[in-house]
Amino acid sequence: MTVWSKTKNRFNLRREGLVCGRLELPFLSLRLNIQAMANPLTDQKRLDVHNSSVPAVCRSCEARHKGICGALTPQQLLTLSKDTTKHRIAADQQISAEGGQPRSFSNIMSGVVKISKLMADGRQQIVALQFAPDLVGRPYDAQNKTSVDAATDVKLCTFPVKALEDMIVDSPDLEHRLHQQNLRELDEARDLLLALGRKSASERVASFIYYIACHVDPETAANQAELSFQIPLKRADIADFLGLTLETVSRQMTKLRQAGVISIVDRRSIEITNFSKLQKLAGVA
Repeated sequence: MTVWSKTKNRFNLRREGLVCGRLELPFLSLRLNIQAMANPLTDQKRLDVHNSSVPAVCRSCEARHKGICGALTPQQLLTLSKDTTKHRIAADQQISAEGGQPRSFSNIMSGVVKISKLMADGRQQIVALQFAPDLVGRPYDAQNKTSVDAATDVKLCTFPVKALEDMIVDSPDLEHRLHQQNLRELDEARDLLLALGRKSASERVASFIYYIACHVDPETAANQAELSFQIPLKRADIADFLGLTLETVSRQMTKLRQAGVISIVDRRSIEITNFSKLQKLAGVA
């Protein structure tokens, strides 16, 4: 082959993008791009993996998957997010008052809230606690049956009553998720009745610590590993919740520490050092 022929052939190869020595492969890049564009199923799967169709306000929400929003489609989340506000409530501040008209519902993103009933003479009883990602409020109720207060600093995701109630009608999965929460709360209320009616003071305090541990870190509690956490209630509130005196609660905490079940870090923080023994004392094992 002459020099001219070699040069001519090389020119043609260069023009068609076949000179591999210098990575000149435009025709190959073009072919790959066309194939990628012609595969919408692959693109759709990639969008789902990265949740690109989920509203930005929802993507960083750690409570979204386990809470009621986990039952919603991306389009439903987008609709709900248009009326959503996120805000923080300081500990001991009221979220909603008993007897008031509900105007909004809230997902708990972090923190703990306490639910109380008020008697005619002014006495108050804590009847339940709620944790992330529970829904605060009861759809279709015309009046608040309880008072809701922040037991700790709380972060809430709030939306209007009508926005959620309209969505329940169109979403059987959302209705099912709410029903599951209601059943779980009913079970917890029955456990509290059992504790108040049948358990001794030591069993009540042990049951309370076990109850908090299971909500603060369910996976660690399930594995019966050592767990440190802050108790969300003051000692006086614990006494109120368990139907005991403040002195009795303090005395039983000390006994649990002496038995090697817990370690008291400070007045609000404890570490469970023997999970199986705690379960036995609580009457759940």
